[in-house]
Amino acid sequence: MNDNKNLELTEDEALFCTMTDEEGNEIDFEVIGEAELDGTVYYAMEPVGAEDAEDGVIEYVLLKKVTDEDGEDMFESIDDEAEFDKVAAYFDDLFDSEADYDV
Repeated sequence: MNDNKNLELTEDEALFCTMTDEEGNEIDFEVIGEAELDGTVYYAMEPVGAEDAEDGVIEYVLLKKVTDEDGEDMFESIDDEAEFDKVAAYFDDLFDSEADYDV
């Protein structure tokens, strides 16, 4: 995903953003989680309109917030495998603890 600076808070307080992929396609995302780990802010985002898997698993992307040379905040992919694994484990634990098993 390329950088994004278009975050907006809607009436229901959900955070949405539009990002452009490597091929120039715009994709809308809903921020479903935010965490600060070791001084870096990470976001879990779900594509708007994505269908949950039949087993109830939500697929989401993980991005970190970085500041560019102009002082603007943007999102960046997590390229380091160990860093990605740490962040993924955190959000997996967070979402598992929030799950409602009384379906």
